[in-house]
Amino acid sequence: MSIQLSAITKTYGTQKAVNNISFSAKRGEIVGFLGPNAAGKSTTMKVLTGFLQPDEGTVFVDDIDVIKNPIEAQKKVGYLPEHNPLYLDMYVKEYLQFHANIHNISKDLIPDCITKVGLDKESHKKIGQLSKGYRQRVGLAAAILHNPAVLILDEPTTGLDPNQLIEIRALIKELGKDKTVLLSTHIMQEVEAVCDRVIIINNGEIVVDKKLTELKDSNTQTIKVGFDYKIEEQFLQRLANITTIKNNYDNSWTLTFETEEDMRPKLFDFAQEYGLKILELNSENKNLETLFRELTK
Repeated sequence: MSIQLSAITKTYGTQKAVNNISFSAKRGEIVGFLGPNAAGKSTTMKVLTGFLQPDEGTVFVDDIDVIKNPIEAQKKVGYLPEHNPLYLDMYVKEYLQFHANIHNISKDLIPDCITKVGLDKESHKKIGQLSKGYRQRVGLAAAILHNPAVLILDEPTTGLDPNQLIEIRALIKELGKDKTVLLSTHIMQEVEAVCDRVIIINNGEIVVDKKLTELKDSNTQTIKVGFDYKIEEQFLQRLANITTIKNNYDNSWTLTFETEEDMRPKLFDFAQEYGLKILELNSENKNLETLFRELTK
């Protein structure tokens, strides 16, 4: 495994930022790492990079113990933090040469890296002259310059326009073919576009860790239905496969079913059997955003 965290706990004062979490990720996998603010995402990523030491647990990156050998582990990690720290008075190429010196690698790798992140037309400029989106690209170039086994990206698409967004998505997917990518973002569409798997953390604990296909293939159906007159909740409990019933207002209900069968025809049959008329019927698919809200509210 390229990433292996086991029973990690980190406390600040009396607050447990991360509470006994464990997960692993292999090479060639792009993992969406999600959670609300103050959920423990940044702490976990800082532990992975060796910037923070956990109070308990073990951390390995590319089979290197991050706690015992942080410098060696950091050579295997590329990290783009949310607040991208850049030297604004340096030129793009100069900044990447600076990073090449830090990693003790050839400067000949810089032109290809610049092309990969789409900085060719801006590479002659000072970083302070660049837009926020292009500054993100500079940070991404610095993160991948030394060809790390693990790439940790914290809000990498912040400030990008729609065209840049598509290009960076494609780049992340390409990088994910031979690296382990941990992608933290609040934009659910980004996760659905590029990730293979989703980990959601809340209050310092992992609440879901599943492949994206498993989440999308959920048998849960949510249907909003309106009838021509008010009925009692107990009446709706006669429906097969129903799990939750919520009255929205007056004659409008949100019903949740657990089954692969499409329940809309069954609702029509139910209404006809009991002399009801359906005035409204909408199926609300449970997407990643809905699941996130349910698990973290």
